[in-house]
Amino acid sequence: MYGWIWRKLPFGLPGKLTGSLLLATATVALLWYVVFPWAEPLLPFDDVQVTQDSGVPGEPAGDVPSDAPPGDEHDLPYDTETNNTPPPDDE
Repeated sequence: MYGWIWRKLPFGLPGKLTGSLLLATATVALLWYVVFPWAEPLLPFDDVQVTQDSGVPGEPAGDVPSDAPPGDEHDLPYDTETNNTPPPDDE
């Protein structure tokens, strides 16, 4: 198939290289802007179910108190209020 396309492209080697680049770019654009957006709702990328099972029957999964607000399950080892804090000077 690729040999047939290469033989059908006009204008010698420069035309074949340019035509090949244009065909590859058009194929990528078609996939990126038409096929992938159409297929995205059909794919299960957002269907994630993560559970933490303790393995002990009757024991609730995880060690989160039931009165903890959502998002406060773990202490983060970094500051979430500022972004990219500079490293400390070692002088």
